Amino acid sequence: MLDQTPPLNSLGFAKAPEDTRVVVAMSGGVDSSVVAAMLKEEGYDVVGVTLQLYDHGAALAKKGACCAGIDIHDARRVAEDMNFPHYVLDYENIFRDAVIDEFADSYLAGATPVPCIRCNERVKFKDLLETAKDLDADCMATGHYIQRMQGDHGPELHSAADATRDQSYFLFSTTPEQLDFLRFPLGHLPSKDATRALAEKYGLRVANKPDSQDICFVPDGDYASVIRKLRPDAAAPGQIVHVDGRVLGEHEGVINYTIGQRRGLGIGGLEDPLYVVKLDTDAKQVIVGPREMLATRQVPVAEINWLGDAPLMSRSEWPMAVKVRSTRPPTEAILRPTSETTGVVELAAAENGVSPGQACVFYDTESSRIFGGGWITKS
Repeated sequence: MLDQTPPLNSLGFAKAPEDTRVVVAMSGGVDSSVVAAMLKEEGYDVVGVTLQLYDHGAALAKKGACCAGIDIHDARRVAEDMNFPHYVLDYENIFRDAVIDEFADSYLAGATPVPCIRCNERVKFKDLLETAKDLDADCMATGHYIQRMQGDHGPELHSAADATRDQSYFLFSTTPEQLDFLRFPLGHLPSKDATRALAEKYGLRVANKPDSQDICFVPDGDYASVIRKLRPDAAAPGQIVHVDGRVLGEHEGVINYTIGQRRGLGIGGLEDPLYVVKLDTDAKQVIVGPREMLATRQVPVAEINWLGDAPLMSRSEWPMAVKVRSTRPPTEAILRPTSETTGVVELAAAENGVSPGQACVFYDTESSRIFGGGWITKS
């Protein structure tokens, strides 16, 4: 008897595209707009959803960040042009509770947080994903540059084909259950130019829209000003102290400094350059020292999200490559787990400026696969 099962469509379902509902998370930028247009043209039952994450009035005046008021408008226009339904969901309270408050608290504790990861983890791939299921969607698609590939043990997360656009650092906390429901149609493209060419092909009015640069609620990258608004008592003055104990000057608040910072310390006139090597928030001290004090090989990690086939604790050591900052290439390392969610990463070569609050993302040394990652903690 012949197998009557229909072939898999481009999203991996054994049914016709028109019988496959896909919710597209639309930021209003060119990437997610192309995803929506591409899937609509392929015949899928597309539903666009855009999140309002913070005060709409404040957002209207600010460009250069995702999810601003103008972006909501752009997403809606794309949906109208391509003739599919579009919804704007008010996630302000969720976003504040899950992302902004922790951002402020961790920054005040001397960490350098990455709120975009928390937003993906706790808002887009959690609450929005559940909303997509409530809408009877078969899957949710986003404009992220990362690849989902089917492996022997289920879906795997892989780096984007274009290394310059790869967003794996910001998506390491995607769980296997979330990965099962998610799709990333742009991950295989060779370049951003290829995405813009598709936008031109579909006649999208956002084809030449600039990429977002800032964290959506941090205009111009000025973290400290945002923290001062969220936590007015945060800018308490204190001392700038050398690692040898000498008091070198005064500061206007620990929130104005980051690990590895050299410029703007206000302690000129010294022979050797000094860097911020530690932030003691309890003592309100900014501690400075020579560059070599920034170098570290031991990186403690917590909240590990493991995407390997075998359990994390099934081995005492995992040779791999890791990224300790989004702008740095993966570097050789060994992960030694201490529990299902904690471990120590030993770098083959010391790195400068490894900071608590940043992510440490795990990569296969022989393929494009991502094995998850964890959050760097204070040693």
